[in-house]
Amino acid sequence: MDKNVEIKIAANAGFCFGVKRAIDLVEKTLNEKPEVYTLGPIIHNPQEVKRLKEKGVKILNDIDSVKSGCIILRTHGISLELRNRLEKDRTLYIDATCPFVKKAQDIIKNLSSQETNIIIVGENSHPEVEALVSYGAGKCVVIESPKEALEFKGTGELNIVSQTTQTPQNFNVIVEILKKRFKVNIYNTICKATLERQESAEKLAKKVDLMIVIGGKNSGNTTRLAEICKAQTETYHIETIDELDDKWFNNIKTVGLTAGASTPDNIIKSVQRRLGEILGYERNQ
Repeated sequence: MDKNVEIKIAANAGFCFGVKRAIDLVEKTLNEKPEVYTLGPIIHNPQEVKRLKEKGVKILNDIDSVKSGCIILRTHGISLELRNRLEKDRTLYIDATCPFVKKAQDIIKNLSSQETNIIIVGENSHPEVEALVSYGAGKCVVIESPKEALEFKGTGELNIVSQTTQTPQNFNVIVEILKKRFKVNIYNTICKATLERQESAEKLAKKVDLMIVIGGKNSGNTTRLAEICKAQTETYHIETIDELDDKWFNNIKTVGLTAGASTPDNIIKSVQRRLGEILGYERNQ
């Protein structure tokens, strides 16, 4: 194996503001409350969720079993119905919903009073999108792909909102398809951190022979980083160093690293260290 392989790190990678805020809220609450729960995993990173679980955080699938303690709402947000129920029952909770997700929720809630369809560009089964739909008073339609946009049979004016971790390319293509048949109002709610990570990942992928994308396999924003990189170069999406394979780096001169917005710094650094061991030298900065 060539030991002159260069490792390059994407300019923007790892925890975003919203995720860091959520983790800080969990850590703070653990120090203040005897019982701490999250409604679903706080973020889409299995290793970080496991770390918090080992510190005492319990993960709930529903709120029926909680009689005491504090519930922390996940970064992806919860449905309007569930939020109303928590407030009605006076359940103690802390809202760790990402501010960008909250902004999208507020936009959809305001649009729900209009006599128009609301299109959400996003993944139908993603928890953020499921929550967003609940704010639309039954007027939301989720469109995931250009194919679905072409098949959409609605009528009248459309208000188009995005899942916060969508790629601009997918969002813009779907908007252009719908614009040909409908009058549209566009609300681009893709978050800044997502854009920064996507742009820096694509820029780096164009310059290297191989990309390693680090983050949860269940993370939408990390999966899209991998898709963006795969369009440019050979790419592997991993969660931990255990998935690294020495054979990937045969006949490789440059390796790029990036990580999703829910990937903690310690995992990124562990991958960097392991790459240094595989390649037999101290990584380049």
